[in-house]
Amino acid sequence: MNRKIDFILLIVLLFFSCKSKKLNYIEYYNKVYAIDSTLRLNKDTLKTIKQYKKLFKKYPPSQNDRIEEYENYIKYSDRYHKNFGGQQSLDKLIAQVAPYWKYKRTDKDFFKLYEKYGIDSTAVEQKVNQWKKGLNKTLIDSFSIAFERDQYNERTGAAVEINDIKNVNLLLWTIKNYGFPSKQKIGLTGNDNRFMPMGVLLNHIAGSQNYEYFKVKLLEYVKSGECTPREYIDMVDKHQYINHLETIYGIFIHYSTPDFNASDSARINKNRKAIGFPTLKQSSKITKEFQKKMKQ
Repeated sequence: MNRKIDFILLIVLLFFSCKSKKLNYIEYYNKVYAIDSTLRLNKDTLKTIKQYKKLFKKYPPSQNDRIEEYENYIKYSDRYHKNFGGQQSLDKLIAQVAPYWKYKRTDKDFFKLYEKYGIDSTAVEQKVNQWKKGLNKTLIDSFSIAFERDQYNERTGAAVEINDIKNVNLLLWTIKNYGFPSKQKIGLTGNDNRFMPMGVLLNHIAGSQNYEYFKVKLLEYVKSGECTPREYIDMVDKHQYINHLETIYGIFIHYSTPDFNASDSARINKNRKAIGFPTLKQSSKITKEFQKKMKQ
């Protein structure tokens, strides 16, 4: 009897141990890029649906702004009459596209998908507005000012350094009190329609005396899924660039650079994988397709 109780307790402990284990979104991002790459190569949509479904069972969905993996999973599943979770999954998708709503609201195919499941455009707009109400108003107010400061006088003159220090202090305060100011906390558009891409702000504070702290701390938020790999590497490679150090992720170099060679490519691609970012060639393909899509 005691052995049976001990066995049950062991199972319960193992269950809660697995549940409490933190997910590492670097693994998630790498799997997304692997699935996307395979789809481009093999054009096997049904296999892609299965791979995405398995991924989203483990990880709460995210949405890369240039791959749109969760939205594509739902659209592919709908097209092939596969179960993607119905209205519950469509509600999750709202939270992923809401930061980009300024651009998304003109996507007719997006609304058609919701209409197919009995959700009209008015209801979709209401769901987006509900998401916006859940954002952190204190942080939106603060970062609206921060991004205005960041672009003051087109970043020329003596005020640039002073404004960057103020933004560093704001970010330090935010991390201490609220964590990373992700899109799910502050969105992408602040007061007076102020555009607030966090990668830009991080890029501009790369020369801060607090850089080493940010480099370590923000990596934790990349792993938790709150800070995107791109936002992180924008800061790190900018620091390398302004200090005349070797690039880590290859953000400020191109294949046309005279001293760029195969060993550089291998090193950079290895570093990119370690942070959950696509290889140089894959990144170039994704960018070209994204730009082509935007022109349509």
